[in-house]
Amino acid sequence: MKEFLVPTVPGILRYNDFPGEGVPILFIHGLGCAGSFDYPQVLAQSELKHAHCVAVDIFGSGYSDQPENFGYSVEEHASSLQQLVSHLHWDTYTVFGHSLGGAIALSLANLDRKKVSSIILSEANLDASPEGSTSKFIADQSQESFLAKGFLQLIEESRSTGNTMWAATLSHWSPKATYLIAKSAAEGVTPSWREILYTLPCKKTFIFGERTLPTPEYQELSSQGIEIQVVRDAGHSMAWENPQGLAQAIAKAL
Repeated sequence: MKEFLVPTVPGILRYNDFPGEGVPILFIHGLGCAGSFDYPQVLAQSELKHAHCVAVDIFGSGYSDQPENFGYSVEEHASSLQQLVSHLHWDTYTVFGHSLGGAIALSLANLDRKKVSSIILSEANLDASPEGSTSKFIADQSQESFLAKGFLQLIEESRSTGNTMWAATLSHWSPKATYLIAKSAAEGVTPSWREILYTLPCKKTFIFGERTLPTPEYQELSSQGIEIQVVRDAGHSMAWENPQGLAQAIAKAL
């Protein structure tokens, strides 16, 4: 694992750098997850093992710092990752984002339009979080209530319903970071992440888990000229459910 001190925060981002060839790929995980947890098995697959990939833990998650003075909004995460990319001296790169990490990826691509050659999204947040989503459930609580009891209750509920992988990664998050990024997701941005996606000049791919289908989003995104890939035998947590299938979808997108 490597680390980079983001000077504007300040705080240290930690990431795994898998050496390889071609245009590098930055992997951005979703809410309650971690790049160090989600992607090693995906990147070990034959389809990606020769690619240059970086899997980062965003601030407040995994092994990265949990700076108190960081705002943890989608846009602030994107800014910190743009500084990481600059530190890595990448002239061009692909950005991959899963779930809420997709919103961060879109914000980053919007900041780095001249450098991002393609964007790959797996069931990414494109609009403000709707009713029924985890981020909306978190954001509907007060910050005080969530920090006092909501965070631990969410972990315990995930364990009790069999979502033990997510409970494991979420337990390593800062409760404050969890709440603030969920609040950012629920509030959305203007222009929306969807509008950003539609106007990006780079190659664009959206990945669905087979168990998520059918969804109107499939036709909507196809109508916008966005390439669609489907991971068989997987739902939203495709990196855990079918890492080889996700690796194949990413390789096809490249």
